[in-house]
Amino acid sequence: MIAELPELERFVRGEVDPANFPHREHVRMAFEMLRRHDFAECVLHYSRALRAITARAGKPEVFNQTVTIAFLALIAERMHDGAAVDFAAFADDNLEVFDTSILSRWYSRQRLGSQLARRTFVLPEPRIAREAPQVRSTPA
Repeated sequence: MIAELPELERFVRGEVDPANFPHREHVRMAFEMLRRHDFAECVLHYSRALRAITARAGKPEVFNQTVTIAFLALIAERMHDGAAVDFAAFADDNLEVFDTSILSRWYSRQRLGSQLARRTFVLPEPRIAREAPQVRSTPA
């Protein structure tokens, strides 16, 4: 079973009311799922749940696979680096995961909003390469 927490069970079944499911709850469900299962399993079940919720709301087009996986990865990384024993402690130690614009550190709005990003995970943009000064080689 994917969950032992009633709210998490409802989420996994796609029974969460989207109108009462703010970003903080997305993060909480991700945290609780990641506490119980490995990352790959969480990606599968979390994505399925969000797809079901958006479809139930009549807005399947708002689901974004890249946003989903990127936030799961961010939360998993913060969980690994920290020592939070519960969601309240995790939330106190990781305020940045509640900033819905945090992915702009790695993605442009255009890339994140693309149809490709909605369908599958796309890697962050190679900003380092783009922003790095160009070094010209000279003949020796």
